Amino acid sequence: MSNTLFETINKTINALNVNTISEERKAVLTPLINYVKEKIEANQPIRLNFICTHNSRRSHLSQIWAQTMAAHFNINNVNCYSGGTEATAMFPKVGETLQNQGFKINQLSEGSNPVYSVKFSENAPAVIAFSKRYENAFNPSSNFAAIMTCSSADQGCPMVLGCDKRVAVTYEDPKQSDGTPQQTETYFNRSLEIATEMKYVFGSLL
Repeated sequence: MSNTLFETINKTINALNVNTISEERKAVLTPLINYVKEKIEANQPIRLNFICTHNSRRSHLSQIWAQTMAAHFNINNVNCYSGGTEATAMFPKVGETLQNQGFKINQLSEGSNPVYSVKFSENAPAVIAFSKRYENAFNPSSNFAAIMTCSSADQGCPMVLGCDKRVAVTYEDPKQSDGTPQQTETYFNRSLEIATEMKYVFGSLL
């Protein structure tokens, strides 16, 4: 089955330049690359759980872009998740930003913490996005990497039960731009920053 990505997403990915990533940042990403390589070599499932305090912004962007890049580079047996140290909701600007970058998003439920389907391809399963604690039953309970996408979650969550690897890949919170004229640009750029780094991670596996 072909996981051909939507045309706009392909254009977005092709425009990302991994050479803009600093050597310092590449060193931060190396443990994640090594983890995925080890799983591939052992022919084991690759489960990545991206964790941030509220599971509302950075963790969702990271989860969705990681799953997309795995498909883009034909890295099989990858399942990406997200969670928080508490549940809130996926911030609407995240969905809007991803739609503008080519994803197809449908809201599946109402309420204070809606569930969304996020599609990057006609044939690949949708990413199911909603805010949840990292140990929610929707997420894996063992044999996964816990990827801490914000420093507060990394510091405030000293132990992630069940993970076989913990990696800190933190990003600046776009929330600081909420309510300002820079909000749309800030979210757009943070999404592209995360996408570029996930492109580097999965592209390094070839």
